[in-house]
This record gives sequence, structure tokens and C-alpha cells, in this order.
Amino acid sequence: MQIKLNNLVKRYKSPDGLSTISAVDGISLTIPSNEIFGIIGKSGAGKSSLVRLISMMEVPDEGQVYYDDTRIDNLAERELILKRRRIGMIFQNFNLFSSRSAAQNIAYPMEICGVPKEKIEARVEELLKIVDLSDRKDARISTLSGGQKQRVAIARALANEPDVLFCDEATSALDPQTTKSILDLIRKIQSQMNLTVVMITHQMEVVRDACSQVAVINEGKVVEQGSVDEIFLNPKNSVTKDFISHLGINQPKSDKEVIRWSEDGGAYELSFPKEQQGAPVLSHLAKEFDIEFNIRAAGLQTLTSGTVGKMIVDFSGNSEEVQKAIDYLQKNKIIVTKVQG
Repeated sequence: MQIKLNNLVKRYKSPDGLSTISAVDGISLTIPSNEIFGIIGKSGAGKSSLVRLISMMEVPDEGQVYYDDTRIDNLAERELILKRRRIGMIFQNFNLFSSRSAAQNIAYPMEICGVPKEKIEARVEELLKIVDLSDRKDARISTLSGGQKQRVAIARALANEPDVLFCDEATSALDPQTTKSILDLIRKIQSQMNLTVVMITHQMEVVRDACSQVAVINEGKVVEQGSVDEIFLNPKNSVTKDFISHLGINQPKSDKEVIRWSEDGGAYELSFPKEQQGAPVLSHLAKEFDIEFNIRAAGLQTLTSGTVGKMIVDFSGNSEEVQKAIDYLQKNKIIVTKVQG
């Protein structure tokens, strides 16, 4: 299912009640079908308000929401209820019934839709197997770990075979290893079921590890969007650059990724697309220009589509030669970003 947003606006009263705040301020966006699409923003950026509009939990003050070719923000109540049944939602705090077992939680959406008991039982068994919790079928929610609770929540969100799955900060309460396993599971489910998945997050590592495309939200507006490769290789907006910088060149995802061995310097970050990772570009650089370079960090950064080569370097020499060297790198499709100095 493709989702299209046209000039969405949502206003709320300010805390003092004297004015209004545009939490969503004219957002237009196309979320492609059968992909994992990330919406990232800092706290207060408007991403949670946006997802409430996209998922029909709230109605926009202005603009339109389309699921494929059907406008859904102006549906009558009965039609809206039927549409909502084709939407799955996963939340940060799981939203599970503590008085019910894992299987009973998964069954709940089907029960309220009047699905026959035997069909519910078969679907619950199927979903428990998908999320690797068959052995925890009768376990009370209070006995499950955070990761297991989120797996139950994922299974419950899939109970009515949705067309789109919204994940609202679905990994924020989890440790890094559990986060990885949940993202792996969501990727597997998306691939097997051809779902449109929308991930709302403030964690750039979630975008890096799970999404194919991303929109960056700030102050109720989309400030940058594109493929994850484009955003990571060549971020244009300062908000996006800040997100990527906080991934931390000093905090690699694994020991095979970027490692910094010198805490000094590092004025430029070089990003090597896949086709340039084996090329002797720096060797040619040293021969061609009257400069020296000092590598402060290097390695590979893993994205969903593959790897990107990364280096943190300093250049020394007169400013004209340094600029020529930078121009040479850019001509050879190496993305050069000034990070300090």
C-alpha cells in the first residue's frame, strides 16, 4: 500500500490556551508501497503528531491522506473503522494486557472483529511461530522480557493481516542487542508479507539498520528526505547532519565498522560509495597534489543496502592545494564533509 500525504496541517492549543501551535505544518510526503520507511525527528519535532494523522487516529486540520488512490481522512465513521482494521500498530510501551497470556493478547484484535474461534486459534499459532514465541504461548505478560513483550505486540499487530504496519518508537525501551533482533524480525516480516512499514523514531541507528527511505522532521516540517544511502552519504540539512554525527564515529555498530584510533584532529569525513571502495583514490591524491593527509579513523558503515566506506582525515598544505584535492575527491564521487576546524 502506498501512502500519500498532501499538505497536512495539525494545530493544537498552546499550554496557556492563548495561541495555537502547528505540530504538523504543511507536510507533503509519499511513502512507497512494500518498503520500510523511516520518519525521524527529535522530541517535539512533530513526528508523533504526524503518525496519528497517517494512521487515522486523528483528523488533520488541513490537507489530505491517501491510501493508494483512496482518500481516507474524510471517511464516514463506519468506513473509518473498517479501514483501521487493516492497520497494525506497535508502540514503545507494548500496550499489552497484563492479565492475559501471550496467545490471548494476540487473539484480542480478532475477537473484537468477530473472527471465528477456530480461525483465531490457527492464526495465533501461526503468529507465535513467526515471532519465535511458540514455547511462550501460555506465558503471562509479566513473566516475559522486554524483547518478548515486543514480539507479542508485533504478532498482535499482524493478527488481522494489515496492509500497513506503524512502529512508533518500537525499540526505544530495548537494549541494543534486543533492538537488533526486533529490527531483524520486522525486516523479515516485511519481506515475507510485502507490508508497507512506517518506522517513527528518534534513533538514527534504527533508520540505518532497517529502513530503505527516510524523511527527517523538524518543527512540523520535512527538512530532508531520500534513500537511506543518500541521506547517510550526503546529508544536506543541519538537523540530519546532527543525527548522523550522534551515531558516533567512535561508537561503531560492530568491530568491523569505523574505528577511530586518534582522538586528535579529523577535519574532514570522506564517504566512499561501494563502487569506489577498492579504488586507490588517496594514493592518486598524494601523487597529484602538494598535500599530506593523516587518517584519524576508517572502516565500513553498514546500511540496509550494503556498506559505505568512511574515513576521518586531516589535510595539510596550502589552502589552494587542499581545495584542489577536495575537488578531485568529489569529481571521483567521494563525498567530502567538513566536520571541524
